[in-house]
Amino acid sequence: MKFKLTSIAAAIILSPATFAADMEDIERLTVKGKYLSVNQSNSIKSPTPIIDVPQSLSIITAEEITARGITSVGQIIDYTPGVNTSQGEGHRDSVVFRGVRSTADFYLDGNRDDVQYYRALYNVEQVEILRGPNALLFGRGGTGGILNRVSKKAKTSEKFVNYNLSANTFGAYNLQLDTNVDTGDKSALRINAMYESLDNHRDFFYGDRYGFNPTARFELSDDTIVDVSYEYIDHERFIDRGVPTANGEPVEAFEEIVFGDPDNNYQTLGADVFRANVEHTFSDNLKGNFNAFYGDYDKVYSNFYAADYNAETEQVTLDGYVDTTQRENMILSSNLVGEFETGSIKHTVIFGGEVINTKSNQDRYNPVFDTRVDDPDKSNDREVFDISRPLAFRGLTGTTSAGLTTTAVFSDVNDDTHVDLDVYSFYVQDEIALSDNFDVVLGARFDSFDIEVFNVKADETRSRKDEEVSPRAGLVYKPQENISIYASYSESFLPRSGEQYANINGDANALDPDTFTNQEIGIKWDFNESMSFTAAIFENEQTSLDNDPNDPESFVEVDSDVSGFELQLQGYITDKWYITANYSNLDGENASGVELRELPENTMSVWTTYEVNEVFGFGIGATYQDESKVSTSASSPVLPSYTRVDASAYYTLSDKMRLQLNVENLTDTLYFPNAHSTHQVTVGAPINARLSLIGSF
Repeated sequence: MKFKLTSIAAAIILSPATFAADMEDIERLTVKGKYLSVNQSNSIKSPTPIIDVPQSLSIITAEEITARGITSVGQIIDYTPGVNTSQGEGHRDSVVFRGVRSTADFYLDGNRDDVQYYRALYNVEQVEILRGPNALLFGRGGTGGILNRVSKKAKTSEKFVNYNLSANTFGAYNLQLDTNVDTGDKSALRINAMYESLDNHRDFFYGDRYGFNPTARFELSDDTIVDVSYEYIDHERFIDRGVPTANGEPVEAFEEIVFGDPDNNYQTLGADVFRANVEHTFSDNLKGNFNAFYGDYDKVYSNFYAADYNAETEQVTLDGYVDTTQRENMILSSNLVGEFETGSIKHTVIFGGEVINTKSNQDRYNPVFDTRVDDPDKSNDREVFDISRPLAFRGLTGTTSAGLTTTAVFSDVNDDTHVDLDVYSFYVQDEIALSDNFDVVLGARFDSFDIEVFNVKADETRSRKDEEVSPRAGLVYKPQENISIYASYSESFLPRSGEQYANINGDANALDPDTFTNQEIGIKWDFNESMSFTAAIFENEQTSLDNDPNDPESFVEVDSDVSGFELQLQGYITDKWYITANYSNLDGENASGVELRELPENTMSVWTTYEVNEVFGFGIGATYQDESKVSTSASSPVLPSYTRVDASAYYTLSDKMRLQLNVENLTDTLYFPNAHSTHQVTVGAPINARLSLIGSF
């Protein structure tokens, strides 16, 4: 077993770039960051101080998101240890958790949020990123980690109106409103709303996003609280899958060329999401939580992209498809948290269950180019074009490299599947305080995953049922109150077609789920109420079955291994000077000894802010990513290493209004942060600035 050092983000302390706060406010906010309480429906589910959680965990609050000018999940990932971004084909959040790429391990108030889209942050109280397998609390998936958004809730006995108006140098702008109304002694209504007009450095890019999220809280008694919420989501954006590679790296000369169709590269998403949560205190030692979640999603994804590139002839081969998804997620979950003693031993026990029903219909249509119908040596869903800016292809019609006029029609059915999924789960975990200095965490979860897929094209129905038990164990030793040393072991699994559900064709319905194990040792040290250091070492192992290339009737194990370490220092050096610094070292390969894709060996980031006086402050930071491979193959192209420098400044106009400037890529570096495949490499944004007016009434 190969161990190195890794980290956990512990206490979250707000950046001085927020409104000026006195020391009492800073102490209050520090405590809020250290303790994850049940009534926030967060990812830990028990009232356990972060310093006592035997797992790598990072949190960023809404205040810090605003202060840094963050508008996307990807920007949070850039400054988080142990994780990095993937391209997501230009239409979805995609995170690499310790070498495991995922588009489905996203959660909202602990509920699975697995539809592929870019998540907005306007209604988020905080974002929590857990690393290592997390099946005990979240079920299938979570194989390298999970990202949980904690939503803003209505607040009784409070009245406020907050706003954020911003625009950047690309021409994009954003409007956000957060208002809370006290509707009585025991009830409140809160409305979060946003509109964002999208633009960036790439040709043809456009888009807009709407979000409307009213929430209500009812305190039925001193012991019972009900929160209800509805969110309307309407997103549209241009799809850009980047540039080709040659000689083992991205072609820098193509940085301004979009390899797609300006009229038919787009994504639309419409969704209605309902949530209800009931929290009841049975006694001082027993609390319960019941949650209902329903989401109805309708998504269209259309795109053309570079499937191949000929450097000698300067020609590109375009491929594409249009993909639709209609999904309904119904999730019912509940848990009880009890605290009791057996003799001198203290217990905090979580017992919970979850029922999920997902209905998902998805289809994909490939293009047919009329110039390729009679060519037996070429696929008629691809065509070759000379490279120019722009390409000679628009509105499904263009001029090929052979000088022929071509028209594409999305008429080739690639797949059409209807899915019905039922999941039943229950779990139990006991946090055992054997003494003031020594805790043990033991738990396990049972999941029943039953999927049925009707393949319309093949007129065939297939099904598979998996039942898995996922254990978790941890030890925490505290030589003193502000230091914890921990060791943990956890497991997770991912059934075939367990992420996006579309395919259990071929032998997939005969294969067992992929399994993941994580072993981790770490230390968390709060120097004082304003500064913390965290570190840990870990190893993640994945085991999956695949067809034996030498015997089609047999299967072989395909293993991969990722080990590494993370470090983080975070907090206030002085009352006015804040810093967060992260470093990660990752090493991963498959059973053949080939390095895993999108796994930079070294990543590091630093962000620091300084409050010059009561009205003015500034910040500067940098994020570094080592080179990484585009694919898991010996001949894979490489994404070059890069360093991006960011900066910010703010000026307080009044006690209720702040002017803020955030600059990304201050040195105007050309960089390529991620990729989807060999000829689809993302071009990082050049220097750009965002000016924001932030205030309240």
